[in-house]
Amino acid sequence: MTKKTSNTMWGGRFAAGPDAIMEAINASIGFDQRMASQDIEGSRAHAAMLAATGIITDSDAEAIREGLLTVLSEIEGGTFQFSTALEDIHMNVESRLKEIIGEPAGRLHTGRSRNDQVATDFKLWVRDQFDAAEAGLIALIQALLGQAEAGADWVMPGFTHLQTAQPVTWGHHMMAYVEMFGRDLSRVRDARKRMNESPLGAAALAGTSFPIDRHMTAEALGFDRPSANSLDAVSDRDFALDFLSVASITAMHLSRFAEELVIWSSAQFRFVTLSDRFSTGSSIMPQKKNPDAAELIRAKVGRIYGANTGLMIVMKGLPLAYSKDMQEDKEQVFDAADSWMLAMAAMEGMVKDMTANCDSLKAAAGSGFSTATDLADWLVRVLGMPFRDAHHVTGTLVALAESKGCDLPDLTLEDMKSAHENITAEVFDVLGVQNSVDSRMSYGGTAPAQVRIQVQRWKDILK
Repeated sequence: MTKKTSNTMWGGRFAAGPDAIMEAINASIGFDQRMASQDIEGSRAHAAMLAATGIITDSDAEAIREGLLTVLSEIEGGTFQFSTALEDIHMNVESRLKEIIGEPAGRLHTGRSRNDQVATDFKLWVRDQFDAAEAGLIALIQALLGQAEAGADWVMPGFTHLQTAQPVTWGHHMMAYVEMFGRDLSRVRDARKRMNESPLGAAALAGTSFPIDRHMTAEALGFDRPSANSLDAVSDRDFALDFLSVASITAMHLSRFAEELVIWSSAQFRFVTLSDRFSTGSSIMPQKKNPDAAELIRAKVGRIYGANTGLMIVMKGLPLAYSKDMQEDKEQVFDAADSWMLAMAAMEGMVKDMTANCDSLKAAAGSGFSTATDLADWLVRVLGMPFRDAHHVTGTLVALAESKGCDLPDLTLEDMKSAHENITAEVFDVLGVQNSVDSRMSYGGTAPAQVRIQVQRWKDILK
């Protein structure tokens, strides 16, 4: 519910209130009310500091503290009436506080401005989202580790250009995404650490003449330190851009995996079966089981990318310090955060529930001449051929197998010798897909033993 209230909070200077159009374009309460708890948290820290430094009395600070708790309970209980005439969450909270406690409410804003207040609120909100993203990424990585550990020995085709390249293991493929999301996790933690400076007390742009203690409020709000330059503190939105940048990279990784799940769950591949919890049916085709969750994750990327680009454009031409343009920083961040958290949760659910179809994976792993590289390596290792010569001989045998309508292991020894007379029956030992993956024992390779090493490494990291 919205009540119409004339905004006298910045009265004095203006003889008449804004007309309806100006009120509509100026108001942000329709979206920044999401920062209500952060706004009240910041105000409580500020009031406690004002009392500790003797700027306001202890009794006023106590009245403010209790009044703010009442406001918070009204907001959380859904009984608070937000007013567009009061523009934003800061003015809405302060106006209601004045109704509850009277004159002491007017002393809360001493030594600060809406400029440092909104920067503080927004930082606190984004920091909370970084924490949520960290938890979401850890849960997703753990789900992938579960799949990797279960399928460390399962063979499947590895692809380049979406063409069969070499056999790999299911566990190795899952661990590739663990590495991707692991980098995202490090970016989340890095960005959170970098943003953790408090703008509160920077005031409008120049600081304040009141003897405030910015270190006290920074500590109370969980910041590492107060920001060192008041101009930068109120005009900085790098933390929001960092958030959107990390979200964009993570979303790209989510989309790549979602694309694979769409392909893998198709009738043409049958590599995985997605659970009914993350699939839908067709209104007209009863046989359909659509990977809608994966497709929607793939689409969410557009919204997150759009938010990243949008905020960059908002900020690119702004002189120091604060400009009203910066009111347009929040909606896109809010939307991107919602999309990011939902996409991670959906992907975690799909990964935990999906079933790898081992028979289909194994059959596909042996097709498409996937062990051709193993054949070339054998020619180098056993016959001492230069790799380029071995590559040529192997290509000749691939063409021969293709003309016969068979795969490399189905060629006869006579066929093999037609390409090079020194080839022996021993070559057939390396042409099986299981032998191929077992031999890839280089660090980070696809061999089951290496996969298990990496699974354990990540379990140790997450501890």
